[in-house]
Amino acid sequence: MTTIVFDIETVGVDFNQLDAGSQAALMKNARTEEDQAEVKNSLGLYPLTGMIVAIAMIECESGSGAVFFQSPDPAVKSFQEDATAYTVCTEREILENFWRRIRGCQRFVTFNGRGFDCPYISIRSGILRVKPTRDLMPYRYDARAHVDLFDQLTFYGSFRRGFSLHMWTQAFGIKSPKSDGVSGDQVQDLFRRGEGARIARYCMADVQATRQLYDCWQQFIKVEG
Repeated sequence: MTTIVFDIETVGVDFNQLDAGSQAALMKNARTEEDQAEVKNSLGLYPLTGMIVAIAMIECESGSGAVFFQSPDPAVKSFQEDATAYTVCTEREILENFWRRIRGCQRFVTFNGRGFDCPYISIRSGILRVKPTRDLMPYRYDARAHVDLFDQLTFYGSFRRGFSLHMWTQAFGIKSPKSDGVSGDQVQDLFRRGEGARIARYCMADVQATRQLYDCWQQFIKVEG
């Protein structure tokens, strides 16, 4: 069985480049300057006001990895680190590469992929007219095709809190993707500064942590039946 773990990083568009109607809709309930700043800072969370700047993937069986990422700095080129190839792409090319690689795998693994990554990828693909190669949102309660560890580790929401990937890695003794000094809320600023390669490495760190968490789930939590 071929199993692929993946994760995405996103950034928001420039609020001032949105049309007046979209700006008004977004600011409808923003009463204070703090509320308005929060709206602008959260644009990357939604595929209508954001874009994908990196997708990292790793094949569990072989350990080979790939990161497709945007770089606003033209001086940044594609490169190789250990078993991972980092390739500079446009957003459309990122998605095309993702769909090509995910097509033949029997299982894919995410952390909160159902709540974020998968719908985001699907909507951005539609906007950019990139054809999907498979269903990223199969039946939620059957983990044969898609293992969303956020679902599995919270037993489909039985916990009142889902907890972040960082907290799960700390509990299981796994290196956190935050340990190299980057966190998800820094991605927007990093992209603005042209640090696409740093975002790409952070995205792969997320995938590596998710893969190790998946191994723990398979060996010590999952019950065959």
